[in-house]
Amino acid sequence: MINTTIFGAELKRIGFEFYSGVPCSYLKDLINFAINECEYVTASNEGEAVAIAAGAAIGGKKAVVLMQNSGLSNAVSPLVSLIYPFQIPILGFVSLRGEPGLSDEPQHELMGQITPQMLSIMKIKWEYLSSDFEEVRRQLERANQCIENNESYFFIVKKGTFEPVVLVEKQMKKSITIVKREKVTDDQLPSRYEALRMINSLKDSETIQLATTGKTGRELYELEDACNNLYMVGSMGCVSSLGLGLALTRTEKMIIALDGDGSLLMRMGNLATNGHYSPPNLLHILLDNHIHDSTGGQHTVSHNVNFVDVAASCGYAHSIYVHNLEELEKCIKSWKQHPKLTFLYLKIAKGSKKGLGRPNIKPHEVKERLQVFLDD
Repeated sequence: MINTTIFGAELKRIGFEFYSGVPCSYLKDLINFAINECEYVTASNEGEAVAIAAGAAIGGKKAVVLMQNSGLSNAVSPLVSLIYPFQIPILGFVSLRGEPGLSDEPQHELMGQITPQMLSIMKIKWEYLSSDFEEVRRQLERANQCIENNESYFFIVKKGTFEPVVLVEKQMKKSITIVKREKVTDDQLPSRYEALRMINSLKDSETIQLATTGKTGRELYELEDACNNLYMVGSMGCVSSLGLGLALTRTEKMIIALDGDGSLLMRMGNLATNGHYSPPNLLHILLDNHIHDSTGGQHTVSHNVNFVDVAASCGYAHSIYVHNLEELEKCIKSWKQHPKLTFLYLKIAKGSKKGLGRPNIKPHEVKERLQVFLDD
């Protein structure tokens, strides 16, 4: 077995102090160490953890994700359509439940057989974590070299690898909603392009705009391709989690996550995580047209959801129904003057700008110029 405290200290020595993950009995002691000694963000699911770590990595931190291999399937989308195209390096630890030859629960049997192949298919470099600490040091150096070359690296962890670490109990903070405003008048229903134009017009040298996948990113790109914009080309549902990781890491910047109803519905657990950690420099704007506009206009189920209520219940300090562009402008200016974790909900018209193109800049180039902007 590995002395977990010494192992964690070695990770800290080479710069890994930001963690996000989902609990696993095989990894519990490493998780306990991270909670006790580092910055640890508890995610609602594994894909969310990957996106949070990605945001932290873009912000300049070496980030670690921890998950059970059953959750590796939940993380596939951000691993292949966020981490890979944007070349965002994260260090991963995945437990090997269902290891061939060992008795385990039936739900782990197949995943235990295919975990290594899944990582290889996703073009993620990996190896089994050794139980010999001198070899572990060499493994971590190999992993760190990959991370510094913008390549992710994962370790598969077998049962009984880590020595026990007692979790230091910490009082859970209570997130309080200060402002909640529901619908009180008719909706103006601007187009998405008009809404984005308003949001973009208020951008300054301290603001970063993250646009969810599909027409939102494409329209923002057409409005203005700027070095402080990031257009998510995949990983649907992960934009606010990426924003959370970035906001926690770069507290001096103002982060705007531009979301869509189909996207947010896909990973609504993100709201609870955002609400718990409550970075004041994160503004989450939902543009809701009740359809999947990028894929043919099929209806979502957002007409049945009171997102303002949900965000408030999840701990957003401000959760506000916005009826028109004038209110949207006032709310964004107010957030910049008095930052609190804020959720703005605006209904928009169906459809998109005619003749809409796609970004002609590669995702990793978008990330790299954003990192230059962050460090200026």
